[in-house]
Amino acid sequence: MSHAATPAPADPRDPPDAWIWLEDLDGKRAMDWVEAHNAKTEGRLEADPRYKTFYDEALRIFGAEDRIPAPRFLNGQIYNFWQDEQHLRGIWRRTSLDDYRRAQPNWQTVLDIDALGKAEGKSWVYKGADCLEPEQRLCLISLSNGGEDAVETREFDLASGTFVQGGFHLPRAKQSVTWEDADHLLVATEWTPGDVTESLYPYIVKRLARGRTLSEATEIFRGQKSDVGVFPAVLQDGQGNTLKLITRAIDFFHQQSLVIGTDGKVHELAIPQKVSVAGLVAGQVVFRLDEAWGDLPTGAVATAPLAEVLARPEAIEARIAWKPGPREALEAVSITRDRLLLSILDNVNGRLLSLAPAANGGWTTTALPLPDKLALEFSAADTRSNLTFASAEGFTTPSTLYLVDAATGSAEPVKSLPPRFDATGLIVEQREAKSTDGTAIPYFLVHRKDMPLDGSTPVLLNAYGGFQSSSTPFYSGSYGKLWLEHGGAFALANIRGGGEFGPDWHEAALKTKRQVAYDDFASVARDMIAKKITSPRRLGIIGGSNGGLLMGVEMTEFPELYNAVVIQVPLLDMIRISKIAAGASWQGEYGDVYADPEARAFWLKKSPYHALRKDVNYPEPYIFTTTRDDRVGPQHARKFAARMEELGLPFYFYENTEGGHGSGADIRQSAKTTALWMTYITQKLMD
Repeated sequence: MSHAATPAPADPRDPPDAWIWLEDLDGKRAMDWVEAHNAKTEGRLEADPRYKTFYDEALRIFGAEDRIPAPRFLNGQIYNFWQDEQHLRGIWRRTSLDDYRRAQPNWQTVLDIDALGKAEGKSWVYKGADCLEPEQRLCLISLSNGGEDAVETREFDLASGTFVQGGFHLPRAKQSVTWEDADHLLVATEWTPGDVTESLYPYIVKRLARGRTLSEATEIFRGQKSDVGVFPAVLQDGQGNTLKLITRAIDFFHQQSLVIGTDGKVHELAIPQKVSVAGLVAGQVVFRLDEAWGDLPTGAVATAPLAEVLARPEAIEARIAWKPGPREALEAVSITRDRLLLSILDNVNGRLLSLAPAANGGWTTTALPLPDKLALEFSAADTRSNLTFASAEGFTTPSTLYLVDAATGSAEPVKSLPPRFDATGLIVEQREAKSTDGTAIPYFLVHRKDMPLDGSTPVLLNAYGGFQSSSTPFYSGSYGKLWLEHGGAFALANIRGGGEFGPDWHEAALKTKRQVAYDDFASVARDMIAKKITSPRRLGIIGGSNGGLLMGVEMTEFPELYNAVVIQVPLLDMIRISKIAAGASWQGEYGDVYADPEARAFWLKKSPYHALRKDVNYPEPYIFTTTRDDRVGPQHARKFAARMEELGLPFYFYENTEGGHGSGADIRQSAKTTALWMTYITQKLMD
């Protein structure tokens, strides 16, 4: 199956690229380069006596036995996936709801990933389970080798706790698989070598019958090579209604939605390309509107009866279930047996709503009684009842898990995370900075109450600013213990490109309009400097993925503002982005430099890899990536570091050899990667 690991050929239109050979994912020359740079970084940072303390503290936090076990309603019980020092890759386990509410539940192990990996000689990482409704006994388990997005999928029986002999078993691929019924799967995969899009996702959906080989599956829909990918889903509500859905992702934000009708044929839904099906509840199809749909406004949630959607997919009449106020935005949709659950943001503060179907086909809305001024989310909902779990957390408020009855509106705390650090004397403020065009950019600041306003406080500033993804308050034991407890402050900026104020906030920084996101971030930095909260000498920044690109641009465009830059699993070569890992899938966000001259002109100026210059006094960055990241790919980070080296510029580089698009495949790897960059920022900002 495709890896797209060897470098794609150079395009004659591109600037000369001396480091293209580092795009060879596992090539010996590239891996020798990685190992040499890893050894150098480890040698420099692990020699600091604080490294060992940070590692031990991070490992204790990541592996703590008193973490809240994340619950999932399944098969009449509560399931949880758990990792600790004894179970580095984790165990999937279960208990009853009553038992789960106790301080020490009696867990029964269902599947031990460490033992499975050992028995099969593989570096298995658990990637989830999709269970057949409504019985929820047979599950499709996804396993990844080393943490990559590509998975192997196998059928598992919860009753016997074993993989089903002769059951469904799909080989490793970037694939999307779901149950159609007990004897059929809807599968999008790489059917023959090369059956993937330019983004390396599948685009052909087939029906696979039990006992049949992949070669015997029957095709039901085919997208295009230029799509991001095509993904099947089967939605069921608590009343036994079913909607078989196929989503053809044209780009990251535009899609064609199709349903398999009662006639067995595929029909397109006549909805705008930025309107998506978000669920099925009480016989109603739920739509999320990331653009206006007729009279229905952008950012709203609408519903239409399933029977009407299936009978007339070409003429859907939906009605509003919820619409946002001026500072509100929809975050997520969840569903219980007959309640529609919405998590929303109100000026970047969380709210949870329960909507009940009304007699007139509309909805009655109740706000659920959870604490104010915190990040709130639904963590698991039960389609057999109206119970759901919800969590509340803040920068200095450890997470509390509530059991919510969405029908009665009651919320009972059932688990609380013990504090991981001493928050005494810390306060959380929400402030605003004015961006270059006058737009108010909110940011959170966590600092000591007695912080002197003389520019001496070390501040770590984070943001994401892309893909309509919101940056909300979070409780981090490692940030608290390793940074805040030592006198550091932390800031989180809600820059444009995110979803904090709905689809328009995202659209404002899309493609060649992206400079506003970079200016927003720099404006927050300047605001803290002007208010004498910190100074360039004491200001560090951190971001990952699209946030890693943000860090690269901030470093190359505003080097005078920062003294430390942590660039994690980043995009940095914005010219060859479509030729590396799944990069082609994000052209809806960044533009296509090979098809759009405006996008090309913009990124030739802004691409961090191409913007580096010999005679600029950049902050010395810490560049982190992982070899098994088949989403962004480690190639960006490698080439950026190599280009800095070529120019005689100082940097740190570390590439974890496992871990996917994250910090590590197990808690020891995560503790090490955290301790390395924490040692780096402590040296840069506190010494």
